[in-house]
Amino acid sequence: MLTRVFKQGLIWVFCLILIACTSANNPPVSDANSSPNSAERVVALSSLMADVTHKLSPEKLVGIPGSQLLSQNPDFQDLETVSSGRTPPNLEKVIALKPDLVLGAVGFHDQVGKRLEEIGISTRLVEVNSWQSLQEITQDLAKRLNADPQPLLQRYQSCLSPTPKSEKTALVLVSRQPILSPNKQSWAGDFLQQFNINNLTADLQGTSPIGGYVTLSAEKLLQVNPDVILVIDPANEGILEQFQNDPFWGKLQATTNKQVYSFDYYGLINPGSLEKIEQACDRLRQIFSSSS
Repeated sequence: MLTRVFKQGLIWVFCLILIACTSANNPPVSDANSSPNSAERVVALSSLMADVTHKLSPEKLVGIPGSQLLSQNPDFQDLETVSSGRTPPNLEKVIALKPDLVLGAVGFHDQVGKRLEEIGISTRLVEVNSWQSLQEITQDLAKRLNADPQPLLQRYQSCLSPTPKSEKTALVLVSRQPILSPNKQSWAGDFLQQFNINNLTADLQGTSPIGGYVTLSAEKLLQVNPDVILVIDPANEGILEQFQNDPFWGKLQATTNKQVYSFDYYGLINPGSLEKIEQACDRLRQIFSSSS
């Protein structure tokens, strides 16, 4: 039987990862009322979609989510905020902005998207679980905005080049109770694959309810014994310090060789924004170039 802490940890990580992506079995979707006509007023319900829209056509973005990534950016200071934290978007605020396109995330904004569709507001729900999906979404949105996607696509490509040349094996840990790690069907897993990093859970499948992630035991960690470990702490709960108190932790070669790194949740696990993605690229390049 799951402990209360296990349940809370699983729910928290699930909510955070779901913002970024859902199971790879669910393709990006758009509503039946979507029009091929250009959009002039866009409300974005996720920080990534707000950022991509702003970089493609800043004058057409009229509403954004209440994200710390955006609140700290002066480019978004004068835009209407339609949500706060993990709470659902305020429909009245969204409608009041009179958007002709609302952008959200599959699995996280399904209910809101359905309501907006019912009242005739064009809604596009997307899933970003790979670099390819990010590129395709950018190109699709650029068409709707009558914008040129090439500058953004070139930034994506530049982020991945040059890739580090390293034979080190790696493992990303996104939570401790349960111990979760991304496989290749997640944004994080695809990110590592794009960098030619040998992710030891890339091809693993498990019973985790979170698409693109597998549950590991302490025994499995010791068995795969990675050269490099990246520890994510999405809720700032001191996950790395908690791992360090586990008996098995000191037996891992990554620990012995001082190849354990704290890594930002935004960029690698949740794309968040282009700046965060680029920061993740730089950090991966730095870690795996120096650890070769």
